[in-house]
This record gives sequence, structure tokens and C-alpha cells, in this order.
Amino acid sequence: MLAKDLISTDIPPLKVGDEAKKALEWMDEFKVSHLPVIDKTHYVGIVSDAEILDHISATDHISKIRRTLTKPFVFEHQHAYDVLKMYSLLKISVIPIIDAKEHYVGVVTMQKMLDYFAQLSAAQEPGSLIVLELHQHDYSLSQIAQIAESNGAKILSLFLTPRENSTELDVTIKLSVQDVSAVLQTFERFSYTVKASFSQSTQNTGIKDRYDALMHYLNI
Repeated sequence: MLAKDLISTDIPPLKVGDEAKKALEWMDEFKVSHLPVIDKTHYVGIVSDAEILDHISATDHISKIRRTLTKPFVFEHQHAYDVLKMYSLLKISVIPIIDAKEHYVGVVTMQKMLDYFAQLSAAQEPGSLIVLELHQHDYSLSQIAQIAESNGAKILSLFLTPRENSTELDVTIKLSVQDVSAVLQTFERFSYTVKASFSQSTQNTGIKDRYDALMHYLNI
């Protein structure tokens, strides 16, 4: 998915002629701490609530701090992973998206990113999770898939998490089945280290227990 496909239409950009008061009101309304600033259609930069409160008064125009604004952005044709990387590096609440001529296109919010990666990881699909612990040189996607499929399971998503200063990694697998006992036995038979496993049935039971407890409390 491209960055332009994740744009949120709910958050408008600020204009350089807008007052600081308006910027703070919008940030409060849209529950963000940053907003993009444009000059007509040209992307100027991004302003934070902290910059406004520290450097200008409520009636000052954003143009007063225009020269000090940082200018993070992702091009509309870049992949969603580039947006996620920008979030990770800068820790800002919105990522501005521009076209090849640096015209403002829109912003991607953290909620949009969470929705996308929830879909990408099949987080809402029924099934189960298995986390394997192994050395990087032992990783074989084909063998892992073969083990899963030989037990009637399909891999819905798979993520690798390298460990810092180590040759080991965690392999998190989302499977299409709820009962993974046969899959776990096969992994162990092939000398895989199963770090953890989670079935949807167990999670649902926990949610139901908490719901029942809440209902009991409300009926008291």
C-alpha cells in the first residue's frame, strides 16, 4: 500500500496566515500535537503545540515561526513502511504527504497506520499465534510453512524480530487454526524452540470472563 492510500481526510492543514489560537484549537479538536502548514498548495513544514506555546502569542500568525519549522514528509508514491519509519524516527503525531512538486496532499495519522498494520498482520482474523525462537541462519520460511500446512493450517502473517546484539530472532506466526497442538508438536519434532503460543479460544474466554465480571459488578 502506498502512502497516499493511507491519507486521513479528517485533518485539514494550517495556512501560514492562520493565528496560533486557531492551530491550538484544531490540535485539541483532532487530538494531535502537530499540524502541517501550507502556503497556498505548497508544503511549508509542520508545527507543534509546544512550538506555538513557547514562541508566539495566541494572535500571532504561524508565519512568524515559519523559518524555524521542521519539514518532515513522505512522498505520496512511497510505501506505507516509509510512513511507519518516519513515525518511529520522529515521534510526531501526523506524517505530511506531498507530491513530486512538494505540493501538500494530506496527512497520515497514527490511527490509520494502526488500522493498516492490523489488516496486514491479520490481527482481526480468527486463528492463533506461535512465537518461535531460533538463530538467523536456521530460519527457513519454506520449512515453517510446510510444517504449518502439513497440519492443516495456513500462515496468515509472519514477522521476524531480530534481537539486539544477537544472532537470534523471534518468528511470530499468525495461523488460520485455533487448535495448534499438532503444529506445536511438529515444530518441536523438528527441534524448533517454541517461545510462546496463543489461541483465540483462550483469548475469547478471558474476554468473556472480564465481561461477566463487569456485568456482575454493575448488577450489584
